[in-house]
Amino acid sequence: MPREIPVSDGFPPSERTRVRRLPERGLYERSEIYPVIDSALTCTVAYLLDGRPIATPTAHWRDGDQLYWHGSAASRFLKSVVGTEVCVSIHLTDGIVLARSGFDSSMNYRSATLFGICEEITGAEKVTQLDAFVEKIVPGRSKELRASHDQELKATTMLGMKIIEASGKIRDGSVHDNSDDANEKIWAGVLEMETRFTGLTPDEETPVIAAPSQLLEQMIGKKI
Repeated sequence: MPREIPVSDGFPPSERTRVRRLPERGLYERSEIYPVIDSALTCTVAYLLDGRPIATPTAHWRDGDQLYWHGSAASRFLKSVVGTEVCVSIHLTDGIVLARSGFDSSMNYRSATLFGICEEITGAEKVTQLDAFVEKIVPGRSKELRASHDQELKATTMLGMKIIEASGKIRDGSVHDNSDDANEKIWAGVLEMETRFTGLTPDEETPVIAAPSQLLEQMIGKKI
């Protein structure tokens, strides 16, 4: 029998969410899993289409226990998953762990695996959550934009998934070398990684009628 893992405010591990390989890295509390979800701009949604497995990358955002994504109303992906259970995976790489052997080299990462049933989001919630999506990427940007037209809303399908089961896994820290390699004259450590906003490239197809807002200027150099 696997050992019982106490969870105070999260998702008790199930047969399919329990972290088996290096279980000490497993995460099951909302306070541990949700920051991973919120730090990522995209996820991968795995589902069955005509009895065959498909995995589709998409941008996502979270509100409470609800995960959202959206796309074209003509999307076969979005149409096919309404009312069905899907598996969502998220992965962020924070560094390359350079050991003194290829075998012991690794990566520092944050990951999450989520399960839930999809539903279509409509009406006022759809409008509110489209603004929430913009706010996740650039906080404050939704207030600078015009309101969505009815035709744009009709052309957009939004899905929500209540997170029913979830687990996370994180690797951080330095090298875990074989003790026999300690005397090898090879540098070892972590090659750190991060994602940042690097610049503003203006729209080339329309004349410049406004300078970037201070809000956007302040995004440059900011870590995502």
